[in-house]
Amino acid sequence: MSVPSPTPPAPTVGAAGQNLSAGLTALFAVTCGVVVANIYYVQPLLADIAASFQVGMGSAGMLVTVTQVGYALGLLLVVPLGDTHDRKRLILSLLALCVALLLAAAASPTFLTFAAASLGLGVLSCAAQVAVPFAASLAPDHSRGRTVGTVMSGLILGILLARTIAGAIAHYAGWRAVYVTAAVAMVVLGLLLARALPADPARPRIPYSRLMASVLHLARTDAVLRWRSLMGALGFAGFSVLWTGLTFVLSDAPYHFDQATIGLFGLAGLAGALAASRAGRLADGGHAHRATGLFAAACLGAWLLMALLAPVVPWTSLSPLGSGLVGPLVALTAGILLLDVGVQGLQITNQSIIYAGNHGARGRVTTVYLTTYFVGGACGSAVASLAWDHGGWLAVSGTGGAIALALLGCWLLAHARRQDG
Repeated sequence: MSVPSPTPPAPTVGAAGQNLSAGLTALFAVTCGVVVANIYYVQPLLADIAASFQVGMGSAGMLVTVTQVGYALGLLLVVPLGDTHDRKRLILSLLALCVALLLAAAASPTFLTFAAASLGLGVLSCAAQVAVPFAASLAPDHSRGRTVGTVMSGLILGILLARTIAGAIAHYAGWRAVYVTAAVAMVVLGLLLARALPADPARPRIPYSRLMASVLHLARTDAVLRWRSLMGALGFAGFSVLWTGLTFVLSDAPYHFDQATIGLFGLAGLAGALAASRAGRLADGGHAHRATGLFAAACLGAWLLMALLAPVVPWTSLSPLGSGLVGPLVALTAGILLLDVGVQGLQITNQSIIYAGNHGARGRVTTVYLTTYFVGGACGSAVASLAWDHGGWLAVSGTGGAIALALLGCWLLAHARRQDG
């Protein structure tokens, strides 16, 4: 892929590689996980937040969309600055502002003020995606995919464990305590990063208008980036359909699970973190196309499993424990695991490909890819809320299956045009 960029090339591979130790790679991974968790704490808390502010579940469900829209705005408007500004200083500034908004969310007196704080948190949490290309720029070429996979494994764990942690804290201390705890975690993380992150090499400044114009030019001229962005958006749309719809189905009859129990379902997706690491190695080995097809097929298989076997009818005759809920929950858990493997493996494969070149424009590549990605996620959350209101779980799983089919179609079409990287 060729990218027109007014920035100079990145530092040489040898120099970059020497700056990225195993410990620093781990810190990048932790950073991504802790920061991106701010976006996902709300998902298992929707029922409690709706009750606290006396709004309907449909309105509460839109908080997920609002936060993801904010994240997309941060990716679009802030992340490109990483190509021309000191990334260490940028990350630390975003974290400091995150602390303020987490505390504002915890103290929100009305639903609208909480929604506004959620939007701002989404914007500022783009700090995670300043960190990913920062780590990629420090890694040598031969292991860049593995480095991205490791760092993104931390981000994936943050996405998954955010639900579990938020559910547990809210169960014992209320949903507002979740945001206070998150603010403390961000302060600790900021102190660690201030000490450990290397100095970012100085680069010529570019006027902001020219920087944003180059983002648009990149999106228009790089076909591989466009296809990979579209596939990523479809994958994450399906992921968001699941996790928005799952909160509704598990808090409703016949389950009536509390936040802590709903949050535990996030643990079923830990296999996605393992898939992320493996996907980076496959991309480094030249198997990105085959891996993409396998991960897309896993997404479709997951939705078929959840649509056919999830909690639609009682399964008393199939339950060894005598409960009609065990069979559907086993199927649901298996589907969550498979979908996470597919979505997270696809994500790492995509990012490994788009970071393979573009040495002077990785921030802008991240902007194009992940803005598209999280717009897809926001659309998935919104569609999930509508599907649940109109047809319950069957409509939710049907929506997810249709998205997975579209993903497979994009993979085949991009390969036929030789534009899949």
